[in-house]
Amino acid sequence: MTIFTMDKVRKTFTNGEVTEEILKGVNLSLKEGEVTALVGASGSGKSTLLTIAAGLQPASDGEIIFEGKNLAEMNSEQVRKIRASEFGFVFQFAHLVPFLTVEEQLMLMLDVSNSKIKKCEQKKEIDKILQLVEMEHRKQAYPASLSGGEKQRVAIARAIIHRPKVLFADEPTASLDSKRSRDVMTLIRNLTKTLNIATLLVSHDEEMLTFADQIVKMSDGVILQKA
Repeated sequence: MTIFTMDKVRKTFTNGEVTEEILKGVNLSLKEGEVTALVGASGSGKSTLLTIAAGLQPASDGEIIFEGKNLAEMNSEQVRKIRASEFGFVFQFAHLVPFLTVEEQLMLMLDVSNSKIKKCEQKKEIDKILQLVEMEHRKQAYPASLSGGEKQRVAIARAIIHRPKVLFADEPTASLDSKRSRDVMTLIRNLTKTLNIATLLVSHDEEMLTFADQIVKMSDGVILQKA
């Protein structure tokens, strides 16, 4: 089922007297349980599209519909609440808090997202998610003792601990070697299916596209092809 759509979304930036159109009327839809990969050369507009979809910056025009609600018509606080509770984020680097254990990283996310999971059930939920990402044995470890692949697994666990409906992943394997990249992408794909999440992934690595259900190619602010 389609849970998220972008309709005729435009984004312009003005620098002095020069106005540049980064997105030129983009249409995109995301379905539950599917990974959509967004690809294109640097400057094609894919990162701008992802940040607008995720509510990290506003569109200049168009509609962004999540569960029947138009984010483009909401104020910044309304968007922030949806972003915190309904969206998850994975980036190129894990950005873990250095002085928190793996378990504490996830506990912090539950607090930040205002999770509806009862306090008495949160540790059990953390154990369940860590099992899904195969990191339950590292629950009390600090980031400094984790490998690059382990850090990304924790980052993914943190992104889904509050059970978001949409996951945004911006170059999540760019800092990893080929084996760890495949492991992370296998994990993202499996979690997308298992938890019925709609995932939007930006990647330059064509090998990673084999894990996607839909591939969207962008160039110069427009979508050229969907496959």
